[in-house]
Amino acid sequence: MVTLTKAEERIMQILWDLGKGFTKDIQEHFPDPKPPYNTISTIVRVLVKKEIVSYKSYGGSYQYFPLISREEYRSEQMGRLMNNYFGNSLKEVVNFFSEKKDLDVEELDEALKMLEELKKKKE
Repeated sequence: MVTLTKAEERIMQILWDLGKGFTKDIQEHFPDPKPPYNTISTIVRVLVKKEIVSYKSYGGSYQYFPLISREEYRSEQMGRLMNNYFGNSLKEVVNFFSEKKDLDVEELDEALKMLEELKKKKE
């Protein structure tokens, strides 16, 4: 799977939320100032070439839909991130986040509970 640019990711986020949509539908979901219609159309066509988006033709217009799920993309990107930056080590990921000063204690507690549940499943 390929890594998407920020602009491509933004359009994919919108398509995942919509399920399917025309270029105008995608444009409507951007905050103001909205990117030009032609810019969105160009990026969507790049996503089609990358085989991440497909379309159904309605005369002269096209309704686009994602070929991969948000979960599939997230899983692939997290795997790439873990491999490239953390040596595929969960310990290194946890260490990275533990060094951040702005972590919420409640979130840390939830993460610990999740890790404990994962540990129980593995045993």
